[in-house]
Amino acid sequence: RMPYTKMFTEVTEKETPIGTPQVQSYHVMFLLVSFIINNWAPRYTQILLPINAILNWSIGAADGYVAFLNKRANEYWMKVLNKWGVFLKSPLSCYVLNDEPGGWFSESAMANMPDFEKEFICDPTAPHYGFTSWDDFFTRKFRDGVRPVASPDDKNVITNACESGALFLQYEVKLTDDFWVKDQWYSLRDMLNDDPYTSQFVGGIVYQASLYLQNYHRWHSPVDGKVVKAYNIPGTYYSASLNDGKDTRAPDNSQGYLCNVATRAAIFIEADNPAIGLMCLLAVGIVEVSTCEINPNLVLKDGPKTVKKGDEIGSFHFGGSAYCLIFRPGVNLQFEQTVLDSIGHLYAKSMKLNSKLATVIN
Repeated sequence: RMPYTKMFTEVTEKETPIGTPQVQSYHVMFLLVSFIINNWAPRYTQILLPINAILNWSIGAADGYVAFLNKRANEYWMKVLNKWGVFLKSPLSCYVLNDEPGGWFSESAMANMPDFEKEFICDPTAPHYGFTSWDDFFTRKFRDGVRPVASPDDKNVITNACESGALFLQYEVKLTDDFWVKDQWYSLRDMLNDDPYTSQFVGGIVYQASLYLQNYHRWHSPVDGKVVKAYNIPGTYYSASLNDGKDTRAPDNSQGYLCNVATRAAIFIEADNPAIGLMCLLAVGIVEVSTCEINPNLVLKDGPKTVKKGDEIGSFHFGGSAYCLIFRPGVNLQFEQTVLDSIGHLYAKSMKLNSKLATVIN
């Protein structure tokens, strides 16, 4: 209770980043959260997701850092967000799926989702474009052929696993590192939850990309191969690095840090190309976006599952998120110039799903 009390008294701002009055106590926070999870779907005009907006300044407070790392508290946040997920999967959440100001089919929204009708499976003549809930809209699928797989027969070509903007690229990644410092180094033991495969990636490469709220939020295999292990890793929901100062869209400035602590899913793929071998796709949930759903057909009850490059392997629910591709040492990759030009830019232009990401140089 103490850190949840003090994280609000530390905040000096009078308003949240979206202009609403700043919450002053955890009692009011819980009243607002209770209303949100039973009544509120995210509108297009919101800069932040609603619960995140309430907590934004507290996330960056010293006591907020302590509060949001607490394991027991995160178990309760998971229950809260799962309850909200029930509402977001219900028809009641469709009230934001319209062309009114703030609606997801409004003029300003469609300007950021050009060719929506051509690219996504929907029915513009039906109520809410045919979507049955906000989550149904959020996890919408592309029409066939909209995102063709780059070089499908070339096993040296690795494709973009999500519709996303390149963010970080780190070589010679360590088994353990200080991920909480300003540089936010990747720490493989923490990222992969000390999985038995972890040691194979020491000295290798981590590539990270960000997904935005308006993006397509399903994950696809970047290589041909076999899924040899896939599981969810419990973690934090609102934790952020203390070294990022005032973040008006917290925890956006903590993307590298979050890969080590946030709720996430790990999918290990043994690529058919021996020059790649074992690799890992790590899907990272951020704040309200805590649900990382691995495709049920990848549950390994009867041995490894074969995947082709471009096959869907999982999805995020309820908001923006991130993902990493992790490669072993000795894998020699040449990343596309568009990728390299975007590294280090927090809101880089999204690259298309299944487009060429990198090429193996033998």
